[in-house]
Amino acid sequence: MSRFVCLPGDGIGPEVMAEAARVLDVLGYEHEEFLFGGAAIDAVGDALPEETLVAAREADAVLLGAVGGPKWKPGAAEKGLLDLRAELAVYANLRPAGHLLIVRELIGGLYFGWRGTRDDGTVFDTCEYTPNQVARVAKRAFEIARTRQRKLLSVDKANVMETGRLWRRVVTELGHEYPDVELKHGLVDSVAMWLVMNPDEFDVLVTENTFGDILSDVAAGVFGGLGLAASASLGDGTLGVYEPVHGSAPDIAGTGSANPTAMLRSLAMALEHSLGVHDEARALEAAVDAALASAPTPDVGGTATTREFGDAVLSSLRVTV
Repeated sequence: MSRFVCLPGDGIGPEVMAEAARVLDVLGYEHEEFLFGGAAIDAVGDALPEETLVAAREADAVLLGAVGGPKWKPGAAEKGLLDLRAELAVYANLRPAGHLLIVRELIGGLYFGWRGTRDDGTVFDTCEYTPNQVARVAKRAFEIARTRQRKLLSVDKANVMETGRLWRRVVTELGHEYPDVELKHGLVDSVAMWLVMNPDEFDVLVTENTFGDILSDVAAGVFGGLGLAASASLGDGTLGVYEPVHGSAPDIAGTGSANPTAMLRSLAMALEHSLGVHDEARALEAAVDAALASAPTPDVGGTATTREFGDAVLSSLRVTV
């Protein structure tokens, strides 16, 4: 029996995770919750407790609700997320937005580079990449592009950054192994503008960590907003971390108005990529789309509560599974 480890986290995380847990019950999958993020700091003084990490390593898939909030020191809860990604070696972050798929390198670059403060008060963050880090995420992007329109846009800042020049060189060389995929390169600033102005021209986009973080949020805004956006973080095996793109939204936590769409779409990605149950993944996606039409939450113009939205999803899902 496949087993999910659920990390509700903070803010609205537990509320949207509760709806994912109801879906897992209907589909017949085992699942167990563990402490993570700010909630774990409060309980045991560590955003990623050892018990949670061990359970995540042994799971078939990890579901994450949200982390962080003003209650905790900036970056403290989020460090648990960065550490989890690094420990599980999930280096490829898949962020679908409409028909576009962004493949973001997830465990290198600025967020994982050397940082510090000098005696004169200067602070610094170092962006570093190895050829292997670039190649492995680019390979994943090429493989995905082969299953879609066979077009890949690689995004960098090769005109001013050494890491950008490395990125472009490695991706170009790897592209020779995929002659059936049309490879193009773009600078991140011009790509950001083009994404807003002509979003329909994109298919698969691959880029480094920080650029991917920014561009995927831009894409989510273009195609409907962060509240609807899901993500999958994958490594070389089948284990992945699946989470909504939205934050912990402490301002609406406890009000019952959170939209669980992104959480449930993330679960659908887990069914697809970690478990390989494609029919169940499609059924869940269809049920979520139906619920968005029949029982929308306030953020998308409706009045349904988080629970009522979940009820609508379950009603549709029970008919098809």
